[in-house]
Amino acid sequence: MKVSVNGAETVLADGATVVDVVVSTGREPEARGTAVAVNGEVVPKTRWGTHALVEDDRVEVLAAIGGG
Repeated sequence: MKVSVNGAETVLADGATVVDVVVSTGREPEARGTAVAVNGEVVPKTRWGTHALVEDDRVEVLAAIGGG
């Protein structure tokens, strides 16, 4: 299936979850400081493994960056 990940079209296996997208971006799902939104709605980290994606979903994977 095709989804948009951070603005880029990405092909994922049917049944892919938010965890699969996080891993595909090179981030560790267990790491702190990562947030995910699907179609503009934040998905709680506790649901990443069960939130299945569907064709044409828009996924944003965001990482917190410290600084001052």
